[in-house]
Amino acid sequence: MYKIMLADDEGIVIESLKYIIKHNFGEECTVEFAKTGRNAIELSETFRPEIVIMDIKMPGINGIEAMREIKKYFPGMIFIVMSAYDKFDYAQEAINLGVLDYLHKPVSKERIVEVLRRAMQLIDGERKKRSKELMIREKMEAVIPILENGFIYTILLQEFEREDFANFKNLLEIPYDYGYMMVLDCGEEQIGSQMTNAIGTSVSIQTHYKEIREYIRGVIELGVVGPVMANKVVIFIPYEDMTMGYEERIRVIEQARAIIRQLKSHMDIRLRIGIGSVYFVSDAVKSYSEALKSLLETTGSVAHVDDLPLTCGYEEDYPIVIEEAIFEAIQKGDVNLAVTSTHQFFEWMVKTYPDCMTDIKLKVLEFVLWAEHIAYENGGMTYEFRSRRDYLPTIVEIEQYDVLRLWFTERIENACRNVETKKKVTSVSTVEKAKLYIRENYQKDLSLEEVSRQVDISPYYFSKVFKEETGTNFIDYLTELRMSVAKQLLLEKERSMKEIGIMVGYSDPNYFSRSFKKNIGITPTEYKEGGGA
Repeated sequence: MYKIMLADDEGIVIESLKYIIKHNFGEECTVEFAKTGRNAIELSETFRPEIVIMDIKMPGINGIEAMREIKKYFPGMIFIVMSAYDKFDYAQEAINLGVLDYLHKPVSKERIVEVLRRAMQLIDGERKKRSKELMIREKMEAVIPILENGFIYTILLQEFEREDFANFKNLLEIPYDYGYMMVLDCGEEQIGSQMTNAIGTSVSIQTHYKEIREYIRGVIELGVVGPVMANKVVIFIPYEDMTMGYEERIRVIEQARAIIRQLKSHMDIRLRIGIGSVYFVSDAVKSYSEALKSLLETTGSVAHVDDLPLTCGYEEDYPIVIEEAIFEAIQKGDVNLAVTSTHQFFEWMVKTYPDCMTDIKLKVLEFVLWAEHIAYENGGMTYEFRSRRDYLPTIVEIEQYDVLRLWFTERIENACRNVETKKKVTSVSTVEKAKLYIRENYQKDLSLEEVSRQVDISPYYFSKVFKEETGTNFIDYLTELRMSVAKQLLLEKERSMKEIGIMVGYSDPNYFSRSFKKNIGITPTEYKEGGGA
């Protein structure tokens, strides 16, 4: 259905146009008309036409002025000018207003029908576009909560690769590299800093989750709302800077209060919100821990960790980012990053406190002991009670910064390399065990799941490790081994294709033949007859 408005001061023109539209488009069109510019403006507000056929010269407000006024409020209306006036100025103004066509009276009915069809095609195109956009929006409304839940779980479980966060940032349109966490804590009643009936409340907030999510997003536009976890909902809020000033902290607290007020008016439960500090997205789990601690340390409805004596404060210009980089690198077994960051931290100490050798030695010893602790935890080193008996005497005797730097760097590098080696050895031994099992069982109907079970790791992780160590995926490796054995068997004793296929793991001879040709380039028969050539 198309809505058409006819604006012309001549009754005969309006009747003619109505007849042409009725005769050519039948019930597809609803038609209304106006005989003055003012009437046209008023009718456009009530009738909301999609197509307007407008005369230029009408009593009072002319057609150009009427179109200009209507365009202010309804820019999507399609205008067709039909006028006996052929003045250049009128035509130019009509073009500037974006009219579809400028028709000079008298106009043939064929021309009118042709222009109307064009207008209808434009309307159809816009309708399809809107429908597609709505469909995409509807699908995204279903997908986004799943992505947001995945993002929150990835942060909390710390099971991610660097590209994972890049993908989440792109899909969820997260604009910044930093952010902080809010934890919405719910309960039937608050006793001290604890909420009662967590299990019962979790059912209630699960029922109202969609409303909760909408309320939170209404207050915090960029917030990423996680799933219901027991009686809590976790929210990640992207933030532009790595630190948050006092005024911003007050604004964030007020936002949290607004969320509680809105939810309380719709849900018969007690609510509290804990807020953590700003961190890199990949370290936001620390903000989550702070948000939980802040809830435990106060009884208020909103608790911000920076208002409470819960976090370690650092002197101005202390390179906390470099310190974190050192231990993150050791955790991952990234030797280059660990060594580079160690040099940077040592440079800061010497430059900032050149006359404080004892303090620098203590910091070096602190870092080395913690680095080795990480290596012990990761299984990269075997703990021996007296393995560090010479550390303190060695440190005490060092008198030059260059020597201290060397000792510092070597210890950090050694701890990191132990972690790296342990991961590599574990990975290689797993893959070697898997390859041996494949070689001994390739004639069976092997699957990724079966082999991963044999090496006691999940199929997903096994697939990743296998590809990293061999350069090929499991299926390709198995197929290559089967093809290699099949080629040998084809050149040995007389066996049927069915027998050879079964011997290398293919119960269907036709499938064996197709697979052989796909991987070797010729059929098994051609290979056998050609003597392997």
